[in-house]
Amino acid sequence: MLYVVATPIGNLEDITLRAIRVLKEVRWIACEDTRTTRHLLNHYGIATPTISYHDHNENTRAPELAARLSAGEDGALVSDAGMPLISDPGYRLVQAAIEAGVSVVPIPGASAVLAALTVSGLPADTFRFAGFLPEKQGKRREALEALRHQTETTVFYEAPHRILATLSDIAEILGTRPIVVARELTKLYEEVLRGTAAEIRAQLAERASVRGEITLLIGRAAHAETPELPLEQALEALIQAGVSRMDALKLLAKERGLSKREIYKHLIVDRPKQ
Repeated sequence: MLYVVATPIGNLEDITLRAIRVLKEVRWIACEDTRTTRHLLNHYGIATPTISYHDHNENTRAPELAARLSAGEDGALVSDAGMPLISDPGYRLVQAAIEAGVSVVPIPGASAVLAALTVSGLPADTFRFAGFLPEKQGKRREALEALRHQTETTVFYEAPHRILATLSDIAEILGTRPIVVARELTKLYEEVLRGTAAEIRAQLAERASVRGEITLLIGRAAHAETPELPLEQALEALIQAGVSRMDALKLLAKERGLSKREIYKHLIVDRPKQ
C-alpha cells in the first residue's frame, strides 16, 4: 500500500495523528530531501528509513518503489512541505503504483494553497490552482493576460526574488484587481498582505529583501466590490508599481474603454488645481 502523506508547511504541529502513525508503521518513506524529512521525523521520534525521491531521480526511482510495493511492502510518499504532487514530485510513483494494482491512500493535512485561500478574503466558492507562474517575463505576462476574464480566484506559488517583477506585471495587465500575497504561512514571520498589486508591491519594495515561501492569489475579474480609482490615482499607482507612464496610459485607456486622447483630457480636467 502507498500512503500519500501531507507534512507541515511550517509549524511542526500542523500534522495529523494519523500521519504520525502511518509514518511510523510503513517500511520506508520516499521524500524530496531526506535531511528536511528527517528533521520532522526526529521531532516525532519516527525511525522509519527514508529514500530520496525528487525531480532528478523520479523516472528511475518510481518503478523501483512500485516494484517494492507490489512485493507487499507498505510505503509513504511525502514532500518537503504540504501535500505531495502539488507542484512537487510524486505523480509518477502514484501512477506506477496504480498500474501495478497497489492501493494508494491519501493522508490529508496542511496545504499552502488552502491555508492562503481561507485567510485571503477572496471568494473561495470556486478557485483554480495553477502552480508557479513562468520565470520568463514574456511567458508570465501571457499567463496573466489569460486571467483578464477569469471567473474564479486563481492561486499561484511564486519565488521571493521574482515577486516584485510579478506584481508589476499584474498591475500593468490586470490593473486594480484584488491581490493577496501570503508569505511564510504557519511560520514565525507569517504575513498576509491584501490590496492591489501596486499597493502590495510598494510595501514590499521598501524592504531590503523579500524572503520565504509565497502564495499569490488573484481575485476574479467580476469583483464588483472594488471601487474604480480616479484616473490620476490609478495612473500614479501603476507608475509606483514600475509601469512606464506611456504603458500605464495605454492600460487605463483599454480598461476604461477610452482613447488615449480622452484619457489625457480627463487627467487635465480632473487634476486638482494648485
